[in-house]
Amino acid sequence: MLKLPLLSVISVILLGSCAVETEKLSPTEISVSETVSPPETQVESKLTKSELPPIEAKTAIDPDVMYLLLAAELATQRQQYGLAYEAYMELTKRVKDPKFAEQAAKMALQIKDSRKTNEAVSAWMNQEPKNVTAKKVAALNALRGNDKKAAVKELNALLTTEPENFENALLELSSILQKEGKEKFVYDTLETLSAKTTSNKPVIYFVQSLLSMQMKNNAQAEKKIEQTLALQPDWEHPLVIQSQLAIMANDLPRAKTLLNAAILKHPNNPAFKKLLAQTLIKTTEYEAAAELYQTLITQIPKDGESYIALALINLQLNRDANAETILKTLSEQAEWASQANFYLGKIEEKRNNTAAAVALFDKVTEGGFELDAGVSAINLLAKERKYNEIDQRLEKLVKKFPAQKLRFVLMQASLYNQQNQAEKAFSLLSETLLQLPEEKDLLYTRALVAEHLGKLDVLESDLKKILAKDVNNAESLNALGYTLLNDAKRYHEAEKYLQRAIKLQPNEPAIMDSFGWLQFKLGNYLQAVKYLQSAYEKQNSGEIAAHLCEVLWAMNKKEDAQKLFDEALKVAPEDADLLNFKKQFLE
Repeated sequence: MLKLPLLSVISVILLGSCAVETEKLSPTEISVSETVSPPETQVESKLTKSELPPIEAKTAIDPDVMYLLLAAELATQRQQYGLAYEAYMELTKRVKDPKFAEQAAKMALQIKDSRKTNEAVSAWMNQEPKNVTAKKVAALNALRGNDKKAAVKELNALLTTEPENFENALLELSSILQKEGKEKFVYDTLETLSAKTTSNKPVIYFVQSLLSMQMKNNAQAEKKIEQTLALQPDWEHPLVIQSQLAIMANDLPRAKTLLNAAILKHPNNPAFKKLLAQTLIKTTEYEAAAELYQTLITQIPKDGESYIALALINLQLNRDANAETILKTLSEQAEWASQANFYLGKIEEKRNNTAAAVALFDKVTEGGFELDAGVSAINLLAKERKYNEIDQRLEKLVKKFPAQKLRFVLMQASLYNQQNQAEKAFSLLSETLLQLPEEKDLLYTRALVAEHLGKLDVLESDLKKILAKDVNNAESLNALGYTLLNDAKRYHEAEKYLQRAIKLQPNEPAIMDSFGWLQFKLGNYLQAVKYLQSAYEKQNSGEIAAHLCEVLWAMNKKEDAQKLFDEALKVAPEDADLLNFKKQFLE
């Protein structure tokens, strides 16, 4: 099924006419939302608190004031925020300029010192009692310090004096504190505030719903959205979130009902149409979704996101030519070129035009698709066994995406296996395991390579390491159990692992095959045929077919075995398991 990412809470709120423009501090200064803990080690400075000039009434051009200002700026540059705070506070006492108190407050926030923040904010508000940012800093400091009484007081002050800015302020504060894991405290504080006030309650309930979603409490979020809409039924933000909650609950009929109603109320808000289109995709109503995206494109001709979505729907409907037309147009726009070229490459890959596909993947030079394009190109070249070119490409990818080292190691190991260089793959995996000894994918892959090399002690050791930390790892249980079937003395040990695997994933063909093979080894031929036949119906595999043929042969159903073998060999004429069966039983 075609999958498009659900719009995030924040992106939905910021869409179209209902965008929330969060009030910012001056771009030349440290924003309230950028407060971080100071580094543990700081550049040493000869300036100390004891060396600050004594407090005297001075003018703004006094040399002592200039010295303090330079000291404050130097300390800030060196990330010595505590020292910068002291200097700015001295300036606040000497010069009647609220900017110094503001800077002192920011320095105090940087070092997360509640007492110093209160002192600075108090001085700031004495000079600028109506400053909204100062009030936000005071509220932030109270919330950060878990002082509910003070937080309610400061938020109520914001609500009373700046009702029109209260929503933006509350969203900004909530965003900062979410990053610090204080969603629950902010939610509880707002609950207390809502009980104390009669104004702006919809805003309070709405922000509580967002906080609830952040805390993964969607039932509570739904309740708060209902409270919001009971007071302000046509407010776009909550209507969007209400629809998102229905989608997240997989109540798609309700989501469609809500979104269609919202579109009637707010036909110019694209957020509702985009959510509805995504919902239609989830219910495989691709034609309706395509029509909706076409409407969005008419409404917003430069909306590249809708063009991409429409192209993907056309691909889903096998209308490759239509998708190609859309994507080629987008590929001429710098902002969308990489994404468009990636999907154009996929179209050529589908047509088996390897050279054209690789050329298009190579045009993907930025954005989130660059890595996938590079990997797609390597996979195509691997089918044509162009290993020298692959090595060069892998080297470039490793340098460009060092965080993806594990993925590239696994790719390289797979490529070595394709070249019948299992020893190289084993060495590469072993070297990487010295750096990442607990990495599950490395252990599992090395186990498979070890089995190919006959190093069954390594295979057993690696799989048992995985199972020691993940007892329900069905893949490892299956691989270990199947391998132990090579030793008649260990059949019952193998049975223990395979019983656990089949219980965890009863419909997985590979596990059904192993379990059927176990039954054969134990002499339970009818059970073996049952599991192997079911596995083969689910996955037309040469290995499963060879196992089933051998069981049928052992049951003296040689004609059935021959017929199954002939059918399977047509599908996979070079399959090693089928050829081994032929050599062992038919020749």
